[in-house]
Amino acid sequence: MACRFAEDDAVREREFWQLVDEVFGRAYGRSVSRDLCLTALDGATVLEALARGTEPRIVWNVLCDQMGVPDSRRWGGIHNAPPLPMSFRALG
Repeated sequence: MACRFAEDDAVREREFWQLVDEVFGRAYGRSVSRDLCLTALDGATVLEALARGTEPRIVWNVLCDQMGVPDSRRWGGIHNAPPLPMSFRALG
């Protein structure tokens, strides 16, 4: 099943986890989400970043950047990336 983030501002975590499962596989994706420190998010893991309220699409982009996932694979079967919020673009 192809999945992508909703195009409005209300990005759901359910879609985030669907993409994690599709791109990384369920077991490896959950392990990475629990253990990998994301340097662009002050060393937080995926779980920590989501728990503190970071938008799932930001966490997803940071995770994919750090793991070297190309744009052609990061959005599942759709390949339609939503724009990042301006506040995050300013960090890059």
